[in-house]
Amino acid sequence: MGTSNSYKVIVIGGGPAGVTAALYARELGTTVALVERGSLGGTCTNDGCVPTRVLAKAARLIRDAEQFADYGLVGERPQVDFARLLARTQQVVYQIHEKKQLLAHLDQAGVDVFGNAGEARFLDPHTITLADGTTLSGEKFILCVGGHARRLPFPGSEHALTHSDVWLLKRLPASVAIVGAAATGCQLASVFSAFGAQVSLLELAPRLLPNEDELVSQSITGAFRQRGLEIITGIGGVSSIVPRPAGLQLNYTLDNEPASLNVEAIVLAVGWPGNIETLNLTAAGVKTERGYVGVDDTLQTSVPHIFAAGDITGRMMLVQSAGYEARVAAENAVLGLGRACTHPIVPHGGFTDPEYGSVGLTEQQARALENDCLVAVVPYADLDRAVIDGYPDGFCKLIVSRVSHQILGMHAVGEQAVEIVQIGAAGMAAGTRVEQLAELELAYPTFTTIVGLAARQIVRELEGVAPAPQWRTLKPLHPRAVEWEQTHG
Repeated sequence: MGTSNSYKVIVIGGGPAGVTAALYARELGTTVALVERGSLGGTCTNDGCVPTRVLAKAARLIRDAEQFADYGLVGERPQVDFARLLARTQQVVYQIHEKKQLLAHLDQAGVDVFGNAGEARFLDPHTITLADGTTLSGEKFILCVGGHARRLPFPGSEHALTHSDVWLLKRLPASVAIVGAAATGCQLASVFSAFGAQVSLLELAPRLLPNEDELVSQSITGAFRQRGLEIITGIGGVSSIVPRPAGLQLNYTLDNEPASLNVEAIVLAVGWPGNIETLNLTAAGVKTERGYVGVDDTLQTSVPHIFAAGDITGRMMLVQSAGYEARVAAENAVLGLGRACTHPIVPHGGFTDPEYGSVGLTEQQARALENDCLVAVVPYADLDRAVIDGYPDGFCKLIVSRVSHQILGMHAVGEQAVEIVQIGAAGMAAGTRVEQLAELELAYPTFTTIVGLAARQIVRELEGVAPAPQWRTLKPLHPRAVEWEQTHG
C-alpha cells in the first residue's frame, strides 16, 4: 500500500539537472522531493560522458605509446583487454558516485529523495504516482528526466547497438559501422579505431560534426581518414540490418543508390529524444514538441506550475547547460521571477583523436552577423608545446568583431582543444577585447598560448599590418610570431 506526501516543489529526475534543481530549490527555502527511477547521477555519469571519457583515456594511452621510440623509450604497443577496460569504466563510475556523495548531499540539504522509484506518472496536474504506489502531490514541478538514444524503426534495427549498449559488449568487435557522426558517433568511432577495430562512420549530412565550424569538421575528417577510418557522408538513410553468418549487413542508400556494409557490430548514434513516454504528461496537460517537453524562455511548460530543465527540453543537451537551466527553473518555480534562460556562451567539444572544442559563433554564423569580422587561424605547428610533445597537427581559430573588438567565437582541433576554448569562453563572458587577450601573459610552454598567437595576429590586422597570405592556411610555410613575443607592430 503506497503512502502520500505533499511538497512545495517536486523534481523528477536525478541527473545533473534534477540534483541541481532540487538543491537550489531547497536552498531557496522550500520543501523539496527528488524522484529518480534508478540510480542518481543521470546518463552522463552512469553511461554517458564519464565512461566514454574512460574509453578515450585508454585510446590516448595507446596512441601515446606510438611515440615511445621517438623519446628513447622501449616498449611494445599495448593490446586492449576489452573486458578489463569496461570493468575499469564501471569502477570509475563508482568512484565518481563516491566522490559526489549525491544522496548524502541531498539528505544533508533536507531534500526528500525517492531513489530507485521506477517510473513516475502524473495522475493529475498536481499529483504523481511511483512504481510502489506512493503518491506525491506538489505545488510546483520541475521535470529533469533527461533523454535516451533514438532507435530508428527500420527492419532489423533491433540488431543495432546504441552507446548505452557498448558497456554490455563481451569483446571488441573487429569491425564496426557507426551511423551518425555528431559528437557521440565521432567519439565512439575514434576510440574503436584506436583499439584496433575497422570503423566505418556514416552520416546523413554532407560532413561530420555538421553543427561545428566547417574547419573543425574538415580537420576531424582528415585526421580520421589518415588513421584508416572509412567516412561516408550524405547517405540517404538506413534501409535495413540483416544478420549474416559472419556478422551484420548494413543496408543504406547513397546518391539514391543502394549500398551495404558487412561488419561485426553496428552502433546507432542518431539522436537523443527526451524521456517523455512514461510520464503520462497528458494527465498533467503538458504539451510536447518533437519528442521533447516544450518550454518558453523561462523554462515554463504549457502548464504554469510545471517547469523543465536539461535534455528533456531539447534546447542544449550538455551537462553544463543542464545545471544552468536547473538553477533558472528552480528560481522561477520557487520565486516566480520569470528569469529568461539563454545559452550565449557554452564551451563544448569532443574527446576524439584529435580532440576538438568550440565556443560561440562559427565563422559562417559570424559572417552572417558581421560580414567584415576578423578571423585568425593559427596552426599547432607554430606552437612550441605541440612540437615538444610531438603532436603538431591542429589549429586554433579566433573570430573577432571588427566593430567591438570582442570575441565572437573560438574553435580548436588538437591536443587539449576543449581546454583551449575555455579561455575564449571566459573572455566572451567578461567582454574581453582582442587587444587584452593579446597582452595576456599565458604560461609557456603550454597549448593555451596558441590563443595569444591568434589574438596578436588579429591585433596586427586591426593596426594595419597585413598578414602574409599563408597565415590563413594551416601550412606553416614561413615563421610567424613566437609565443613569448608580445609586440604587435
